[in-house]
Amino acid sequence: MKILITGAGGMVGSNLLADRRALDHHILTPSRAELDLTDALACGAWLDRERPDMIVHLAGRVGGIQANINAPAAFLADNLAIGLNLLTAARRAGVTRLINLGSSCMYPRDHDGALSESDLLTGPLEPTNESYALAKIAAWKLTLAMMAEDPGLLWRTLIPPNLYGPHDHFEPVRSHLMAAAILKIETASREGRKTVEIWGDGQARREFMFAGDLADFIWRFHGQLEDLPKTLNVGVGEDATVNDYYASAARALGWTGEFHHDVARPVGMMRKLLDVSGQSRLDWRPATSLDEGLAATVTWRRGRS
Repeated sequence: MKILITGAGGMVGSNLLADRRALDHHILTPSRAELDLTDALACGAWLDRERPDMIVHLAGRVGGIQANINAPAAFLADNLAIGLNLLTAARRAGVTRLINLGSSCMYPRDHDGALSESDLLTGPLEPTNESYALAKIAAWKLTLAMMAEDPGLLWRTLIPPNLYGPHDHFEPVRSHLMAAAILKIETASREGRKTVEIWGDGQARREFMFAGDLADFIWRFHGQLEDLPKTLNVGVGEDATVNDYYASAARALGWTGEFHHDVARPVGMMRKLLDVSGQSRLDWRPATSLDEGLAATVTWRRGRS
């Protein structure tokens, strides 16, 4: 199968390509210079020319809380353009099989229990990443609208929790929680410091999944999209506090210092846990424990230094 992976250089794309099942396909991984998804004409021309059998759409402007706060207009405009241009061009080029990657930030902010797919659009979004979430919601709704007009389209949106693993972003502004924790602890260890700062009181709860497990799900089901609902959470189904994740990262790095909290810093949603009952009905669950995933991530990081 000829498969276009947008954002192939990112964390999820890199894990997809590292999986041996990628060798069974002709994979297209154009750079931004080759395929600028923010340029509608260029995007349409590229897809008209290449005509892939399937698209795995991962590309987007991404970043942590601070990056989203610093540039909300760019996060909204760029991601809106990317989703609109790619999906419009894919439909015109006759691409009937497509996986669109959503985000758990699409869900309402004030929700104590596990978030099911039916909870989408039922409440206000988290303000710190609202722009990114709105663009993701727009792309999801566009897939549904296009499928309503063209029943021949097998387009599916997967909504993962927070992800981590090899090929994550480890820059101070762009990194998400787990990468930020690893980066802060690495820096403290290198500089001989005994304390690391955590934003907020550390009690906010998050769900993290190893990016390689999401890649496994995609490869397992890419050939049977008809068996998937149009919108599906793919996650672990368990969460932990920010403090717990920092402690796990410290263990993986062998660091024995202490944490202090800056409660003036933004923390985002207080809880973000996915209901994975739909995934469970498919007899799939992620195989990588948090400790295993962190060990693999740290090993990858050390191999690059």
